[in-house]
Amino acid sequence: MHPASLDPLKQVDPATVHRHPASAESRRRQRYALFVTWVRKTHGWIGLWGALLGLLFGLSGIWLNHRAVLKLPPVAQQRHNAQLALPDPAPASAQEMAAWLQHDLELPAPPNQIKVDPARPVAWTEKIKPPRGTADPAPEDRPAPLRQPERWTFNFGGPHELVQAEYWVGNRSVGVTTTSNGFLATLSNLHKGVGMTVPWILLVDSLAGSMIFLSISGVILWIQMNRRRALGVGIFSASVLLTGFLIGLRL
Repeated sequence: MHPASLDPLKQVDPATVHRHPASAESRRRQRYALFVTWVRKTHGWIGLWGALLGLLFGLSGIWLNHRAVLKLPPVAQQRHNAQLALPDPAPASAQEMAAWLQHDLELPAPPNQIKVDPARPVAWTEKIKPPRGTADPAPEDRPAPLRQPERWTFNFGGPHELVQAEYWVGNRSVGVTTTSNGFLATLSNLHKGVGMTVPWILLVDSLAGSMIFLSISGVILWIQMNRRRALGVGIFSASVLLTGFLIGLRL
């Protein structure tokens, strides 16, 4: 065999030398096209997932933002206050009180929230000073500061009807406030998450994540479908500046 035939440079087809860069560029464009296709399809499916919640939050958000300025009619609410006498002996813990309230008020579910505020000195007693011209009493002669007793609060129900109970440890009764909401008030409570459970909170979190994705994917799709880049940059910059200005006014 002639030595020249063993030279690798002699065995390379010139067409293959130019084929590799073109193939790499083609693969890159193909991967990018697949990515854009995935973004477009996912954008549509996620938009469908959050369409109903987005409509609900949009309507309730407009109502909450403009009800004072536009003098919209107030939401329909009915509120009833009552005092419940405690049994003897009284419940010894917040959990026992919650179980007793659920049974006595014939509520279908346990409370959504139990809050215990510990006992603490009353703030205004710390500001009392002795009369002018008299000496400060010795620490052992000072009267014990007044203390606010421990406070238990319970929230039952949901956005349509909310039952709130308040108990000061040592009292012989519990204050109960029942609020029945109309349609718009229920929408507002759904918007704010009043009386909602963990599944609803997780559902709203999924909507928040969807909005983040839709914002990013919307920008990507706009860049691919619209070649007027300068106009898009101007609109985006104006939106950022206006948002920052309005936020800065409130800081």
